[in-house]
Amino acid sequence: MAGSLKKLDEEIVSSAVASVTLGGANWNSSYDVYMVKFNNVVPSTDAQKLTVKFTVSGTADSSANYDHAQKVLRTSTSFGNQGNTNQTSINSLDQGGTGTQESLQGIHYLFNFNNASEYSFMTYEGTARSSIAELNARQGGGVLTVAQATDGVVYAFPSGNIASGSFCLYGLAK
Repeated sequence: MAGSLKKLDEEIVSSAVASVTLGGANWNSSYDVYMVKFNNVVPSTDAQKLTVKFTVSGTADSSANYDHAQKVLRTSTSFGNQGNTNQTSINSLDQGGTGTQESLQGIHYLFNFNNASEYSFMTYEGTARSSIAELNARQGGGVLTVAQATDGVVYAFPSGNIASGSFCLYGLAK
């Protein structure tokens, strides 16, 4: 279906930043489903997990109302299941590193963001060459357990900055 993805916002990080926000002032509420694609994301501090928060009126919701679960496939050991409730963000990928070829990439799908009567949630899939040089993939989902409209996402690392990477927000046309 040609033209079904409409680019709404893009951030390319080439010099370290504390976080990347997509949406907010650039949010277009005419879509039911959104997609974020990120590629070659690298932290400035070794062994950091990329976190995701949803925004309300352009500001990150930092409440302890995020839940997530995921399946993890690793090259160094068998698969695993992970999940947490009542967190202040969603960890959708393994820890990124500062070594050669250690980067994070993935796709996030965002649902119910414009509906103030429902929980906003996301599904995700991604791959990483982690800070221990392990290849892994994750697939799962996360939810903000507050019935409110949300208008974007914020990506950050718990410690240090985002050293580099590209982030792009799309609306999925019906």
